[in-house]
Amino acid sequence: MITRRQFGRVAGGALAALASRRPVGAAAPRDIEMRGTARGERVWFAPLAIAVAPGAMLRFVNHDKGNSHTATTYHPAIFDRPRRIPSGAAPWDSDFLLPGASFEVTLSVPGVYDYYCIPHEHAGMVGRIVVGRPGDPGWEGPAGDAGDLPEAALKAFPRVAEILAKGRIMPEDLA
Repeated sequence: MITRRQFGRVAGGALAALASRRPVGAAAPRDIEMRGTARGERVWFAPLAIAVAPGAMLRFVNHDKGNSHTATTYHPAIFDRPRRIPSGAAPWDSDFLLPGASFEVTLSVPGVYDYYCIPHEHAGMVGRIVVGRPGDPGWEGPAGDAGDLPEAALKAFPRVAEILAKGRIMPEDLA
């Protein structure tokens, strides 16, 4: 016979599992932090670049107490920007994230994804995600067209080979 206490434990665990947005057994998301200096003169994503397997979930978290930020892919569907994600991938825009807020995205299409913070792109607040590896079915390398990207953004993107070799690149790795 099951006791009330045993039933409560089972029911509580079941409710917690149902409340979770992640399927049982799914990997925890990899965090990409949005950061800035106290006076706001410098803003960045950390890591600046990361290599992940197809199907990885990424969580953008705003740790900058003084700024709102976005994580927005370069794509014609979003402000008519040049496409800098694989052609089969869906674009995303986190909208403005206040300090402490987060946004999750799952990337399944292999290739290079370039993204930026809408209000801070001209300050070089961009990032690059490499999903899978060259040679994977459907792999698409980085976009060759600079389009209308500001020079600060173009200079900030690490090379794909370096990202694959290191797994992730932090802003301080480039100093």
